[in-house]
Amino acid sequence: MNPFLRSYQYNYIKAQTKILLNGLAATSDPNVARARKDIAVENVLSLLPDMNEEQKALLIQIGDIQENADAKRFLSQLQPLVLPFPTVTEQTIKKLFPKAKKLKAPAMKDINLTELTYMSWHDDGTQRKYIIAEVGGKFYGFHGTFAPMNKKSVCALCNRFEEVGMFLSEVKSSGDGSYTKRGNYICQDGQTCNHNIISNEKLDDFVRMMIE
Repeated sequence: MNPFLRSYQYNYIKAQTKILLNGLAATSDPNVARARKDIAVENVLSLLPDMNEEQKALLIQIGDIQENADAKRFLSQLQPLVLPFPTVTEQTIKKLFPKAKKLKAPAMKDINLTELTYMSWHDDGTQRKYIIAEVGGKFYGFHGTFAPMNKKSVCALCNRFEEVGMFLSEVKSSGDGSYTKRGNYICQDGQTCNHNIISNEKLDDFVRMMIE
């Protein structure tokens, strides 16, 4: 079977298995257990309404989970089916950040691309944070300042309560061509943020806010 899951979809399914296991551990009523399994199946299938029968047959196996070992086997079947984030090449960098002449992307060999819904890194040379995200099949790149906070708050990308910082980027207005600063609080740790993402809704909202 070819990869068909996005990273955030795999994270969502993983979260659903945890919810299911907790629910099963909290009841001895077989009817309640069955209902919780049915809810897990329904939630997982709602991720991909256009999936084929082979994909559907695989995902509904979440309803067969009884214990941790079952969950691990189920998730291990899904891991090879996660679509990797596209490799960021020098050509990609030039296209997304045309004014960043000496910018280098992070070493791709050190990154598990199947764990990424978006890519981010800090450039020590310019003291800027760079973000690459995909919305509607098109890639967008943003760079700006990043000021860490000394407390936790809700991240604008993963919607989780984490150690965050303020990301600010100078964006050209589509109206009069003037520049304005836009941004929001996002996770300090991009890897943690990507692991937290179970929906691309907030990330899409962030990108649209930056470009519109």
